[in-house]
Amino acid sequence: MEEIESEQIEIPRGGPIYIPNMASHLTKVPDFETCLVRLLQELEAELCCDSSQLCEDDDLSVDELKVYTEEELVGMAMKEAFQDQNNAENSQRPGEGESSSTFDSSIVQDSYIAKVEQLALIKLKQDEDKAAARLHSFNSSCKISECSIPSSDNSERMKSLRSTDSAKQVKSSDVQEHIAVLYPETLLCVETQEFLVLGLQTLTELRDRIYCLTDQIMQKAEEHDPSGYFLIEEVFYNDMRDPFAIDYSEPVFDWLRNSKDEALKKWECIINGELQQKQRVVLGSVSASHLPHFRAIDMHKARFCDLRFRLGAGYLYCHQGDCKHTIVIRDMRLIHPEDIHNRAAYPIVMFQVKQRVQKCNVCKIYRATKVTVDDKWAGENPCYFCDYCYSLLHSNDDNDFLVYDYLHD
Repeated sequence: MEEIESEQIEIPRGGPIYIPNMASHLTKVPDFETCLVRLLQELEAELCCDSSQLCEDDDLSVDELKVYTEEELVGMAMKEAFQDQNNAENSQRPGEGESSSTFDSSIVQDSYIAKVEQLALIKLKQDEDKAAARLHSFNSSCKISECSIPSSDNSERMKSLRSTDSAKQVKSSDVQEHIAVLYPETLLCVETQEFLVLGLQTLTELRDRIYCLTDQIMQKAEEHDPSGYFLIEEVFYNDMRDPFAIDYSEPVFDWLRNSKDEALKKWECIINGELQQKQRVVLGSVSASHLPHFRAIDMHKARFCDLRFRLGAGYLYCHQGDCKHTIVIRDMRLIHPEDIHNRAAYPIVMFQVKQRVQKCNVCKIYRATKVTVDDKWAGENPCYFCDYCYSLLHSNDDNDFLVYDYLHD
């Protein structure tokens, strides 16, 4: 497949807080959407109610919300002080002595200083309000002063919140078609590598994006098997799209039917552990476990919104006979305005382990193309060779060793 140009797209991080080795209760995507939409509606109604109460509050004035500069505060203090002076002069009664008619400049000065001190307190209160507003702001570019967060614990907490909410740049293929995503839509973070998938997408769409070197090896050997399955909770989701695909779950069901006692013992060891099994034999506990009711569904008919799963729990993906991977649905969230709103672009690869390229063990320069086992001319076992070094050492050899093609990206 030809590589096409890709662009950097920012994906906002979010969703429930993920705790390693902890799994949630059984849930479904529709239950999550219903609960979250209801909470958003309640929050919106509460905010509308609060805003209407603020509009009806007569004690709140626009002047109290205005932020004044120091020059404006000094001007206001002088204006009020001279206004008090004029009021005092106009209130003098006629007939008083000349000394009483003379304006006492000390009174004006005291009044001016009092007004300045009063407005200085207003300025201090405004600075405190601005610091508090920055503390609760979602704008990561705001610089929070040290006085507003005195402890190092708060600093670390704000740092972790910024890293959680920060956007991540990923590469998305230049998809030709565009299929709009309808709101509300849920995004799930699935970890085999790390994918973002939509709740309405099928499991086969995820399977087709999972990269595994075993697939390439089997194709090279012309023994590629299109079969595979996901085991999520008690359901086998079999990929039966290809006419030559095999139902991998059928031998499991045969074993459960024909060896029920053995299957029950293994299931109890999985659930209770080997130690509790021994204690049960000694103590003669009467409590018994029951095998789950396993069933099978075609993978291409199952969507993520149809699954019942636990966030953080490990599930199984099996393909090419016995190549097994653990998949984890880490979290889910509603789609964000900054997300890609093209359904054709999903699943999006968020992270993939970069395969290390093995170099030739002889020249240490070129990439290895062959690997030998039990080779008497090799210094290591197994030993990796490039084409040139392999031809030099094995040109006249009787091939009393095993040699394989070494595949890499």
